[in-house]
Amino acid sequence: MEVRNDCAAYLSNYEVLDILQGIKSNKKQKMTQNQLATITYQTIRYLEDTACKKQSPEKIQDFLRAVEGFKLTKCEKLALLNICPKTALEIQLVIEDSEDRLSEEEVESLLKIVAAHFEEEDLAS
Repeated sequence: MEVRNDCAAYLSNYEVLDILQGIKSNKKQKMTQNQLATITYQTIRYLEDTACKKQSPEKIQDFLRAVEGFKLTKCEKLALLNICPKTALEIQLVIEDSEDRLSEEEVESLLKIVAAHFEEEDLAS
């Protein structure tokens, strides 16, 4: 795998995990550097303990549709997706000027959207 355009787009943690798992499982690809294998292994191990492990392309698309009305930047949506905040304080830390841009009801609504899209398995277990 090579980076063709380093500024083409931002990747979510889910996308990074998916790419690295593909690299790890691809038996045909030869890892010429031990460092790449180590970085891949450690990154997968870290990401498997984050919220992205429970995400899927469908859930991500549904989430992005659900937050369209909030007028968030792409980076803010990505941060919400990667962090999956559970408190209003976490929302404040992720969304710039959230006190001015979002009402308390909107913050609560965002928290409910995050919980509805990415915490379903936690409630079922």
